[in-house]
Amino acid sequence: MADSQNFKNHTMFDPPFHFFAAPLGLILLGLSIYEVVKNPGWMTGIQLLAVFWIFVILFKARVYALKVQDRVIRLEERLRLASVLPPAMQPSIAKLSIDQLIGLRFACDGELPGLVEKALAGNWNRKQVKEAIQNWRPDDWRV
Repeated sequence: MADSQNFKNHTMFDPPFHFFAAPLGLILLGLSIYEVVKNPGWMTGIQLLAVFWIFVILFKARVYALKVQDRVIRLEERLRLASVLPPAMQPSIAKLSIDQLIGLRFACDGELPGLVEKALAGNWNRKQVKEAIQNWRPDDWRV
């Protein structure tokens, strides 16, 4: 990760998934499809189904991890907002969407009140929230 996190460099790759498992899965899937077309039969069909099954499991495991991460972020950000926002803004915490909460996790505490107001007023998505952040709070623990 770079020294200072910002909108342009905040995305993270999981090397075992992005550079090994996913490409290898695609290669195996492509080879299995080629084999079924070249030599149609029960065994090549079963092989294709097995590779496809493993490929689906691989991506479902990634999606499940990201969903759990989003739920944890939602909880963390609601707790953080409850301690950072002034009492008059506390009711607005419940109005924030999960997408907005996920975007707000990168904002420093000083920026949160203004960003919460802008996100709610403009119905911003996570990308718009992230683009509006001036002082990034790094998040290096993402999946």
